[in-house]
Amino acid sequence: MTLTELKYIVAVARERHFGKAAEACYVSQPTLSVAIKKLEDELEVKLFERSAGEVTVTPLGEQIVQQAQSVLDQAASIKEIAKRGKDPLAGPLNLGVIYTIGPYLLPDLVRQVIARTPQMPLVLQENFTVKLLEMLRAGEIDCAIMAEPFPDTGLAMAPLYDEPFMAALPVKHKLADRESITSEELQSETMLLLGTGHCFRDHVLEVCPEFARFSSNAEGIRKSFEGSSLETIKHMVASGMGVTLVPRLSVPAEALKPKVKGRKEPEQMVRYLPVRDAQDRDPPMRRVVLAWRRTFTRYEAIAALRNAIYACELPGVKRLS
Repeated sequence: MTLTELKYIVAVARERHFGKAAEACYVSQPTLSVAIKKLEDELEVKLFERSAGEVTVTPLGEQIVQQAQSVLDQAASIKEIAKRGKDPLAGPLNLGVIYTIGPYLLPDLVRQVIARTPQMPLVLQENFTVKLLEMLRAGEIDCAIMAEPFPDTGLAMAPLYDEPFMAALPVKHKLADRESITSEELQSETMLLLGTGHCFRDHVLEVCPEFARFSSNAEGIRKSFEGSSLETIKHMVASGMGVTLVPRLSVPAEALKPKVKGRKEPEQMVRYLPVRDAQDRDPPMRRVVLAWRRTFTRYEAIAALRNAIYACELPGVKRLS
C-alpha cells in the first residue's frame, strides 16, 4: 500500500462519493477507483459499500480509514519538520477561511502577507466551518480562520479579534434614522438569514432565537427568509424584504461615513446600526480565531500570519493580542 492509496480512501470516506473524492484529490475517478480496488484486494477486505448515488464505509473500513488518517498525519509531520529545518517561512501556507470572513478580511490580508513574507504565498480555501475542520484533520489545509464556537477537535488556537454585529435595514425603514437598535426591536421584523451550514446563521439565531422556528404572522407570511451569502442578503435588505445582522467588517466604509453638507454622497440603499442590549449586557458579537493542527511545526509561519492579520485595518473590531 502507498500513502496515495491511503489518501484516496480517506477522501472517499469524507466525501461519501467517488467522483467528489477524485476531484478533491485532483485525479480522475477511474484512477481513484482502481487504486482503492487494488488496496482492497491487497488487504482482502471491503472498505466501502457502493450503491446508486451513495457510498458508505464498512465497519472494518471505518477502523482502517482512521488508521490511514493517522499515518497521513505522521507523514505530513515528517515533511513539515524537514521544511522547518530549512526556512519555516519558505513555501506556501494553506489557509482556510469561512465564507462570512473571507471576502472582508482577505483583500487586506493578502496584501500584508505579500509585503511581509513574499516567500510564503497563501493557498486559500473558503468553506463552511465543519468542512474546514475536516480539512484541517486531513492535513489538506495548515490553518483556518473561523468564528467560535465550533467542536473541540484538539486543535491549537489563537484568538484574533471580537467582531460586533450590526443591524442592516432598508434606508426607508421606520427605524433607519435611529443611532442604534436593540435585539428585542429586531424580533418584530422579518429576519433575513444565511442558509443552513453557515455558522453566522447560528450566531444570528442566538440573538433572535425565535426565528429558528420560522414563525408566521396572522396572514401566514414567513417571518424569516434565507440567502446564500451576506452580499445577497444585503441586496434583499436593500429591496425591502426585511432586516438582518451582519459582522462589522462586512459593512462598507462609505456606509458609516458622516454626511458632509454640500458634498454629493453616493446613494445608500442600506442603513447600518450598532446593536445594543436593552439590559446593558454585552452587545452581540463573535470571536474570530486562528486554528491549526498541533502537529503543524511551522510555528513561525503561524506567527507571521497572525502578525499580518493584526496589520490589517480591521475597523470596529477589538483585537485580542
